[in-house]
Parts: sequence; C-alpha cells; structure tokens
Amino acid sequence: MSPPIRLIVGLGNPGTEYAETRHNAGFWFADTLVRRFNVSFKQESKFHGQTCQVRTEGGECWLLKPTTFMNRSGQSVSSFTKYFRIALEEILVVHDELDLEAGVVRLKQGGGHAGHNGLRDIMSAMGGRDFWRLRLGISRPAGAAGQSVVNYVLGRPTRAEAANIEAAISDAGRIVGDLVSGDFQKAMHRMHSARQT
Repeated sequence: MSPPIRLIVGLGNPGTEYAETRHNAGFWFADTLVRRFNVSFKQESKFHGQTCQVRTEGGECWLLKPTTFMNRSGQSVSSFTKYFRIALEEILVVHDELDLEAGVVRLKQGGGHAGHNGLRDIMSAMGGRDFWRLRLGISRPAGAAGQSVVNYVLGRPTRAEAANIEAAISDAGRIVGDLVSGDFQKAMHRMHSARQT
C-alpha cells in the first residue's frame, strides 16, 4: 500500500471568464467532488485558495482550489502542505492534459510538466515532482503551437468534448476513496478498465 492521498488539488484559473474553459478541468473535478460529498468550499486567504474537507469511503482528505492564477498554483499548494505537513506523495493534482483525447483520464505519479504552467509552478514551489497526477484529456488541436495552444486551452470545449470530459470526471470520481485509503493498484485497475472515450 502507498501513502494515502491527503490532499486533492484541482487546477484552474479563478473568475467567471475562465470557468467553462478547458484549462479549468481540474476545477470541474473538485467541484464535482464537493457536490458528491455535499460539502462546500471556503476561501482561505492564508492558503491562497478555496478549501474543504471531505469524508470518502476510504477516509478523509482535503480539497484545494488555488485562487492564484494557474502559473502561481505552487504558492497555494506549498502554503497548504507546509501548514498541514503533507508530503509530496500524499498529494493528487488534477489537471487538463493536451496529450490525451477529450474524455480519457489517466493516473500517474511523478514525471515532467509537459509545458503545463500549473504543474511547472507546483514543482518549483515544492522542490520535487513525486506527487500524483490525475490527467484529464482535453485533446490537442491539430497543428497547433505556441499562442494557438494558449487560445485553445483558454477556450471552451465543444458540446461533445464537454460531455466526454464530464464522463471522464465521473469515472475518476469513483476511485477517490481508493486513493484516500492508499490502494493505488485498485484505483488504477478500476479507472483504466472504465469506459474510455
């Protein structure tokens, strides 16, 4: 058994203008968990984010939505984890992933940031990369590079893409209890055998 997940971080940008954009898929996941467990976020200025605690079938964990912009996510994560003494391997960061098709979700530990500014800043602030990631596919636009990718991730998905992403979030939400209990083998088996679009 691995150390249990004590903190789930959903990445996104604050503000209504970003709420429905692809880059906010991590926020969508966190909001889905809040509804599922019937809790609510509270703004915590000392953590630069919104936080709450949820009781899953596998135990309790914290949820965090940084209210810094994406490229300063590490400020929120580092302040929270220092206060509660949460180790890197006890963190799950949920984020949008260009290299997966919309509707595909993957779980992994460690790795690079692949150009994702939220991951980049968390690695820098935390001094390591061995946290867990839940990668929510948003697809990569054909032939896109540079500014066009920025515009893409900060744009809204099509109706079909949004439905696929929401289905993936629903699938991934079912393994939260396994992650909180530290049973990553079971979590990976359940998620990777789930319907993928």
